[in-house]
Amino acid sequence: MNAQQQVENLLDFIDASPSPWHAVESIRQWLLRFQFQALSETDKWSLKAGGRYFVIRDDSSIIAFVAGKKSVAEGAYKIVGAHSDSPGLRIKPNAAHAMEGWLRLGVEVYGGPILATFSDRDLSLAGRIGYKQNDGTIGTRLLRFDEPLLRLPNLAIHMNRNVNEEGLKFQKQIELPLLLGASVAEQLPKDTFYKLIQQAADIAKEQILSFELNVYDTQKGAFWGSGQEFYADSQLDNLASCHASLSALLDEAVLTPDDTLVVACFDHEEIGSCSSKGAEGSFLPDMLERIALATNVGREDYQRALARSFLVSADMAHAYQPNFPGAYDIEHKVMVNKGVVIKMNANHRYASESASVAMFARWCELADVPYQLYSHRTDLACGSTIGPITSAKLGLRTVDVGCPLWAMHSLRESAGVLDHGYMIKALRAFFLG
Repeated sequence: MNAQQQVENLLDFIDASPSPWHAVESIRQWLLRFQFQALSETDKWSLKAGGRYFVIRDDSSIIAFVAGKKSVAEGAYKIVGAHSDSPGLRIKPNAAHAMEGWLRLGVEVYGGPILATFSDRDLSLAGRIGYKQNDGTIGTRLLRFDEPLLRLPNLAIHMNRNVNEEGLKFQKQIELPLLLGASVAEQLPKDTFYKLIQQAADIAKEQILSFELNVYDTQKGAFWGSGQEFYADSQLDNLASCHASLSALLDEAVLTPDDTLVVACFDHEEIGSCSSKGAEGSFLPDMLERIALATNVGREDYQRALARSFLVSADMAHAYQPNFPGAYDIEHKVMVNKGVVIKMNANHRYASESASVAMFARWCELADVPYQLYSHRTDLACGSTIGPITSAKLGLRTVDVGCPLWAMHSLRESAGVLDHGYMIKALRAFFLG
């Protein structure tokens, strides 16, 4: 598969995954096509060498692994970590309300999106609902509205004369509620909204007990540029890394490893990872230990395996944007379509250190993949990833890497076609190395 085809596959993956819950379902379907077996955390496990498995926690975090031919006692874990969530807007529990003849939905800001990019877009909703099943138990179900359902109309420049000088700003409580339609006097807003959910989910509204709904852009991903060398879509941060990680793992040459290979896609990275299914939670430590226990490996041998193991934290990187040269360290500009990025930070906002950087650089060389080194401007606060969290929790040697990206946390991000293919090749070399 060439680079263009890989990105076409990526865009299809993203467009099928408008929420973290949908992303994990897309990954699940992908793994099943490669004969991966679903495991439950409540069951006792029996694993075999070469077996292909995955575990889902709370519908929006997933860990897939291939048990190595070597026992964990004598082998290691090769792990790629990414995240399934993206910054944006989430619908509040009692969201629907009428205001001066209009039906609006109240929202909360999830993570750190560029809020201005949500204005004047064809928005809709996707996520999951909790409902009472016919037998009285509680179930969950994915929900998606395919058609544009919502809008955040901009204020005309005639009422906001300084918008081009001062930037577009929204007062989060008052000005971010999304327009859903005209209110009807005899209908309660909540009933109107729940009727829409009922129709989309095919579940009676009296059975619907809760929901988690993500606001998403209905515009599909696209190639752009004079040579179609770039692509744009929502959620590139960080579904592009999830896709690259799985593409590398599901290469037929990779699927018969000596060591145990792991891809972990966590929810809640954008809000700090501190949850039962986030990278700061117990999900990955639990799964790695259970792999050892299920193959009759004791605690000491498990710890020995961790000491031999390696984690690649795969998240997107800040590409140089020539319209804003002052935002970058001039000696650490990373360019779109010029190779994967190894990210470094002296204050350990990224987990890379000299040994892990050298190791990843060598895997890039073996894969004939160009790489670039990134360091943030010293006078700007640096973002972080799951890398420092996970390496601290498990004591793993770790490197932070990513594909260069424009407009990180915009509703419409852009990246280079070649870089996605480079990342897949580099991660493939890591798994094979």
